Formats: sequence, C-alpha cells, structure tokens
Amino acid sequence: MDRRTFLKHAVLAGGLSPLIAKLPERRTDPPLRAAMMNDGLVVSWGAQGRQAAEQMGRWLGVEIVWFDGNLDLNQQRANMAEIAEGDWDFVAVQPGSIGTLVESTERLTSRGIPVVDMDTLIAPFPHLQELGILTFITPDNVMMAESVVQALVDKMGGAGKIAHTWGRQGHTGAQGRAQGFYNVIHRYPDIEVVDDQPGDWNVSLTTDIWEILLNRHPDLKAGFLHNDDMALAARSVVERHGMQDQVILGGVDAMVPAIQAVSDGRLVATARNSSPRVHGWAVLAGYYAAVMGLEQARLDIPSMIVADGPLITLDVESDPELANEPWKIRGYGRNNLSSYIWAQEQLVF
Repeated sequence: MDRRTFLKHAVLAGGLSPLIAKLPERRTDPPLRAAMMNDGLVVSWGAQGRQAAEQMGRWLGVEIVWFDGNLDLNQQRANMAEIAEGDWDFVAVQPGSIGTLVESTERLTSRGIPVVDMDTLIAPFPHLQELGILTFITPDNVMMAESVVQALVDKMGGAGKIAHTWGRQGHTGAQGRAQGFYNVIHRYPDIEVVDDQPGDWNVSLTTDIWEILLNRHPDLKAGFLHNDDMALAARSVVERHGMQDQVILGGVDAMVPAIQAVSDGRLVATARNSSPRVHGWAVLAGYYAAVMGLEQARLDIPSMIVADGPLITLDVESDPELANEPWKIRGYGRNNLSSYIWAQEQLVF
C-alpha cells in the first residue's frame, strides 16, 4: 500500500475528512507544487501559517514554494506577478490589502489554476466570484474584536480612556476588527477613544505610537490592538512607563506568547485567529481542487469557510455547588490556557 492509499484508508476509518475520503488513489511522486504567500513572516501569525501549511503539504505530498510579503504591498505585488507567470497545481495567498493582487489573480484563474484566498479579501465578494476564486478562508474578525473589547470594557467598569491601534487599514480583517471595536464602544458613552490609528501590524511603529500616546494621556485605562504582536509591544511600553497596574490591554490571534501573557496577567484577553486552520485548510482545499478538478471542488467546497476560535481570558466560572459535576460549568470551571497552548503547538488550533 503506497502512502496515498494508506492515508485515504486511514481517513475513511477515522471519518476525519470527507474531502480526502473522496480522493482517488494516486501517486504523490512527483509531488504537487503550490505557491503560497501571506502578508509577512515577520508577523508571528504569518510565520505560524507557513509552518502549518508546510506540515499539511508534507502530509498530502505537496511541495510548497513560499513567497514572503514582508508587510510590503509593493513586494506582494511583485511576488504575485512572479507567481502568475509560473506553473502551479494551486495557489493560496493572503493579500496585505484589498484590491492589490487582482490583476495577477485574474491571470492565474484564467489559466485554470485553483486560487484560495486566505484571511483578507483579494477583492469585494461579487468581484471575488467573478475572479474565479475557489474559496475564501477567514476568521470572524468582528466577533473576535467584540469579545476582546467587551472583556476590556468590563475591566474598565464601562468608563475611562481607551486607545485603538489598527493593523493595516486596507486589510479587510483589520476593518472587521475595527468594526467590532466600534460596535462595543458605541454602547458606552462614558468611554472616550483618545487614539485611533493604524499600526500596520508593525511592532516598531506600534512602539512609537504608544510612547507618544502614554505621554499625551497619562490617565489612559485601556488599549485594543489588532494583533498580539502589537499588543505585547504596547505592553512593553506600558511597563517602561510604570503604568502596568493602570493600563489594561487586549489583542487578537491568541498566539502562544499572548496566551502566556493572559496567564501572567499582562494581557486581559486575546481571541484565537487560527493560523493553522486558515493556512492548513487552504492547502487541503487547493490539493483537492488540483486532484479532483475545479468543477468538482466548487461543488464540494464552500465559497467561504470560517475558521473559528474562542476568546481567551483568565476569567474562570465557578460554582461550589457543582464541584462534583464540573461538566455543567463553562470550561469545566477550569483554567484551560495550557490546553490551548498544547493544541496550538501541534498546529491544530
């Protein structure tokens, strides 16, 4: 039994993936070849995504050629132009900003190459369908932001000054996170937003923003930042100013350092934006389309797939009367942060 046959039978036995179960038996030598790119490997979420994609590729027999966006839209455009000239079994990309990769994407899809859009819209939804994108895999950015901001607001007592540091404004995920922030804050008239600007996912820029911010607003109570890297950078600034007992912070992505920071009380909350799911599922979808054909793949794969993830805080529900029946309490009444870290380190969360 070759590796492909073994994998298919293992999946059928375990009932883990109907997509793989439908695949015909085929040789993986030579392996399929795919091009992938995300916004930048300097971002911890992007680096983990590459790791997860390459692991999925090893399992499925896909050679992945990686192009680093390097948080530079011009670099992304150049990378995508190069990708569009190559021969690939499928392509998966996360644009840094909506509208920047449309022309190159059209060249790929016009040649029948499956393209998966990850995390950020390549184009608005109607145009995305016209482009022939196989599927768009994304977290629920509004929900993640709302859950983190609500946790911050609760800790603030519904009043005080808060700062809002975006990712890149052209990034549709950042736009969703901003909307989630406003959805919550607009319900609290006693909360004042004293700073509202993009940090572009850039730790150095975020550090500069927060140095100025704390000098201008020594009575700041909280900050919501669009990813964990920026939130932890802000936390370092807060600590340098000796304001760690005053200013509370939250981020998004729930990377391991952020979960540890929640456990240590350095962040109030983060929400899991699963990079392994977004990137790993993109490889699975692209692989399926390459093997089964685009027509079949469009029948079997939704045009949009939401990669779910929970809010992560240190708050634990408890009820002494249910001590012997913990399954009746949310989260079993336990601090489960170590389980999230373990699952993430296995690239499955």
